[in-house]
Amino acid sequence: YIYCDEIDLCADTVLATLYAAKKYIVPHLARACVNFLETSLSAKNACAELALRSEGFCDIDAQTLESILLRETLNAKEMVVFEAALNWAETECQRQDLVPTIENKRLVLGKAIYLIRIPTMALEDFANGAAQSGVLTLNETNDIFLWYTASKKPDLLFCTKPRKGLSPQRCHRFQSCAYRSNQWRYRGRCDSIQFAVDKRVFIAGFGLYGSSCGSAEYSAKIELKRQGVPMAQRIIKYFSDGSSSTFLVWFDYPVQIEPDTFYTASVVLDGNELSYFGQEGMTEVQCGKVTFQFQCSSDSTNGTGVQGGQIPELIFYA
Repeated sequence: YIYCDEIDLCADTVLATLYAAKKYIVPHLARACVNFLETSLSAKNACAELALRSEGFCDIDAQTLESILLRETLNAKEMVVFEAALNWAETECQRQDLVPTIENKRLVLGKAIYLIRIPTMALEDFANGAAQSGVLTLNETNDIFLWYTASKKPDLLFCTKPRKGLSPQRCHRFQSCAYRSNQWRYRGRCDSIQFAVDKRVFIAGFGLYGSSCGSAEYSAKIELKRQGVPMAQRIIKYFSDGSSSTFLVWFDYPVQIEPDTFYTASVVLDGNELSYFGQEGMTEVQCGKVTFQFQCSSDSTNGTGVQGGQIPELIFYA
């Protein structure tokens, strides 16, 4: 019997947790893992590849493997997907008391091999990796090479369309923006806002304003905290073209945000001080099925609050 009131999932443990949840029949834990995978395997960056390369990936059952390989929103290099499937196949051979030969790896993969979108790999990745792995038949290897290069392409059992991935969403908290002739001064001070959501999301970055008097480059230190504890931080440069558009800056990895808890989004900007700032801020913003709530942050020492200021957008996956 397993009881779990709260569990922290991350990319390198979620698959092992899912395996344990299924083995010991803990439905709510399995659902939490699947919910995590729905988003973390769809992220813009390396979250998917971290999960695919984790030891836990080899512990999943064949049905879960197929459900992951089927995902249209799985956003990882297809070469990484292929390598992960081979690693899983080696472990599956051991589970079935089979010698982990190339032939047996292909045997335990079965039809799942065709869920890997091998023709969407970079040609170099295919030539140096999948084509020399021995897992593909000579006919399959030949046909895929022809598919890359020939004007008349052969029919393949493999899907030839790249995965679509999952588009990030934007929560915009201001109804208008402006600029003043006396500028928005930064001088190393922090612009910060607190937010909470009613459903689990993954914050991937912020949308920030830029210069209001022509193009300029900015340096931004972006940070996400929960109850004062840093969860993600990055120093990044971005280019502003002088428009009132927002410019996207990304964390290294999306950060899992739990519902009904306030988090703090902060930025310290360095660049042209004549910049845009938001006005007519909203305390509540509906973004699809997710509701964001905003409140002022005590970390904000540069004038940003709910009604106006910086950090106009939160970029997220849901």
